[in-house]
Amino acid sequence: MALRLFGRRAGQLGSSLAQATRAAAVATGELSASCSELFSRQSSVASSSHVREELAAFGVADARFRGLLHMRGLQTSALAMDAFEVQVPSMGESITEGTIANVLKKQGDAVKEDDIIAQIETDKVTIDVKYTGKAPGVISKVLINAADLVKVGQQVAIVETGGAAAAAAPAAAAPAAAAPPPPPPKPVAAEPAKPAAPKAPAPAPAAPTGPSSPTPGPRPERRVKMTRLRMRVAERLKGAQNTYAMLSTFNEVDMSAAIELRSTYKETFLEKHNVKLGFMSVFVKAAAHALQEVPSVNAVIEGDEIIFRDFYDISIAVATPKGLVVPVLRRADELSFADVEKNINALGKKARDGTIGIDDMAGGTFTISNGGVYGSLLSTPIINPPQSAILGMHAIVDRPVVVKGKIEIRPMMNIALTYDHRLIDGREAVTFLRRIKDVVEDPRRLLLDI
Repeated sequence: MALRLFGRRAGQLGSSLAQATRAAAVATGELSASCSELFSRQSSVASSSHVREELAAFGVADARFRGLLHMRGLQTSALAMDAFEVQVPSMGESITEGTIANVLKKQGDAVKEDDIIAQIETDKVTIDVKYTGKAPGVISKVLINAADLVKVGQQVAIVETGGAAAAAAPAAAAPAAAAPPPPPPKPVAAEPAKPAAPKAPAPAPAAPTGPSSPTPGPRPERRVKMTRLRMRVAERLKGAQNTYAMLSTFNEVDMSAAIELRSTYKETFLEKHNVKLGFMSVFVKAAAHALQEVPSVNAVIEGDEIIFRDFYDISIAVATPKGLVVPVLRRADELSFADVEKNINALGKKARDGTIGIDDMAGGTFTISNGGVYGSLLSTPIINPPQSAILGMHAIVDRPVVVKGKIEIRPMMNIALTYDHRLIDGREAVTFLRRIKDVVEDPRRLLLDI
């Protein structure tokens, strides 16, 4: 009898439990459907209070609301967020990577369009990484550090705009809570002093062996990491030595006529063109003239072919605090003396200021390097790849020379031409350098095209 009674009660309890389970499943399904409908409409929901009102319409309690939002990866204070990825820009032809030179913004900083976030140093120039978004925002994450090697298209930072930016700015500005002071140290019981061990007898003084030389200490030195520009220059110049059959030929130029030309017209030239007349423009025009007469110096080897360039873009070597750069004068044969001087001044300033661009240095068929401004009397310049020759100018020095059978003191400059002997024969190199000499010693040849 007792067993039958216990069986009936167990059956009733199981039936009630099954009904409760089915009711819970139905309620859970209704809650899930209701919240799914809400989340599908979340773009029109402005704030967490509105979210609670919407959920209340579906009969969802506040505790369930918070738990469900947590499960869905949202917060009651969630705002619409737009993330903008700042990436490494294109750095020019044949340049695929660079080194982070400076990180100018940090997490939490506000930015607007064209603000510079970081600077990248390549083997040629320094490039600014800018925020290019239209809407102002706040940097939520900086993904690079100084000295990192980065590639074109790599993410540099993430900027949040819109509501997320407005919420992030105050949060970033809030000071961090001060850490609680550390607990005072516990007193340590002093141990009883142990009796000192007996001292060993002092050794007898050694007999003097004569004066000894002082032990040399470490000599002062400094280690500085090479910049990417310096490393690339080193690679290119060493590569040129390994590839080219480089040979140099020399001559000397009497600068009397060029100096007289400059002295006579420098004031008028400056007044009309607003730029000073220098010697570099004379050599640029002379080089463009000589390149047309000796085309092999303007040519280049590519594979098993020789490419003769019928345009004359002359590179001018410029020293900067970070290394040597070679901006290019386009169509130098078509430029006037004033155009040459203006372009040289503008490119030189950009190079020294670090604002020179890739396009300013791309190409170039021949290079001129002026070591004379530093006092160099003679040198053998290294070819600037992939060109085939380079002209070296040097200091002007008064020295005795024979002029028409008489010894006179003349302002003389040594000039050097380093050339690729695989392509340019000695006769052509000497002819080219002699042509430079003739034009500089008598600039009237440029006017007469002779």
